[in-house]
Amino acid sequence: MIPATSFDAQPSDWRRAYRDLVTDPHELLALLGLESLAGRLPAAGHAFPLRVPRGFVARMRPGDPEDPLLRQVLPLDAEYRPQPGFDLDAVGDLASREAPGVLHKYQGRALLIATGSCAIHCRYCFRRHFPYSEELAARDGWAPALAALRADPSIDEVLLSGGDPLALSTAKLAQLTAALSDLPQLRRLRLHTRLPVVLPERVDCELLDWLATLPWPVAMVLHANHAQEIDTRVAEACAALRRSGVQLLNQAVLLRGVNDSVEAQAGLSERLFEAGVLPYYLHQLDRVAGAAHFEVGDDEARSLIEQLRRRLPGYLLPRLVREVAGEPYKSPM
Repeated sequence: MIPATSFDAQPSDWRRAYRDLVTDPHELLALLGLESLAGRLPAAGHAFPLRVPRGFVARMRPGDPEDPLLRQVLPLDAEYRPQPGFDLDAVGDLASREAPGVLHKYQGRALLIATGSCAIHCRYCFRRHFPYSEELAARDGWAPALAALRADPSIDEVLLSGGDPLALSTAKLAQLTAALSDLPQLRRLRLHTRLPVVLPERVDCELLDWLATLPWPVAMVLHANHAQEIDTRVAEACAALRRSGVQLLNQAVLLRGVNDSVEAQAGLSERLFEAGVLPYYLHQLDRVAGAAHFEVGDDEARSLIEQLRRRLPGYLLPRLVREVAGEPYKSPM
């Protein structure tokens, strides 16, 4: 078991760590003793820059160019070679827009783009080209977003996404949920976040107090792709979140060279469960421009799930899905 010991985060810790990200690929390679990879970096000034917390870098294996955490964040020149079938808006976000920063794809659920900011830039991110400057639900004090929700009484679950909603201060999150509490139809709140995994300092006393006082059941969907991401500090953050009453789930993305093996997927599910998190979805890669080198074929993905089904109990087996633009639900595979 991963020990879940006492959790003692100071309110300012996460902000300091958030400001001190690694943003220079050459610095990242130097920290890991991998300067020889510099020739594979894209030209300076590329559109989707490196961002990665130093605590996440500390979980990478020095000297290993195939480290599964490094592969998720290191910019490569291959990203900027056009590939047929890989688009800027891979999952039809903009077609589902109902108001600035409000996406309505599925019955009964609406997603709010709470912020464009994130502590980490994952190279396969399906929103790496999203026009955040134009599409933020926080515009005009959340008023257009709240009006869109109020106009549709069928929406009984709100998803906070981004970017990463936990990149907002807890005070701003509290302002939003206070406004949402005026919508009588809401029954659940969901947060899609990577911060408790990549920057566990974000799970501080202020955040936990806010979560514990919310008037709805709260599901927090984390994003970890490899067991190596879940160290003791992350496990402690997960334990603290559970004590605040949050249901913890994980969605991963199937990535070539990161977690496309039975051992990697089984290790992730087992590590998640030890940390009190249930595997939820394993997504086939969204075909966003810049991510083609991560793609795993459908037949290989199905074979992988079949092998995992023979190895893991059912509650540790994530559902293999693909998001198809315009479909009314995630498509099972």
